[in-house]
Amino acid sequence: MKGQWGLIISLIVAIIISVFAIINVESVPVNYLFGVAEWPLILVILGSVLMGALIAGAIGMFRIYQLQIELKRIKQIVVVTSSGENGDHIQENNKHEENINKN
Repeated sequence: MKGQWGLIISLIVAIIISVFAIINVESVPVNYLFGVAEWPLILVILGSVLMGALIAGAIGMFRIYQLQIELKRIKQIVVVTSSGENGDHIQENNKHEENINKN
């Protein structure tokens, strides 16, 4: 159900951005470091939205990668500290989880 709401909200946001972009079709000057160009405002808006989504996605993927590394480190600490009691059981579970992650 959570995924459906996310899809619905994403579609609504996409429609709002599209309508806003279509309304603003006049050309505007875009200043680069090396010059100025005239671009339709619709391309500037859509390009800005795309760049924002790419940057947010990259930051999110980097954060997920950091959390995965931290989770592996914590699992190793748990295995080392609990090897005195039921350590074999925990190590077997870790091997099982690694096999699942590989598939």
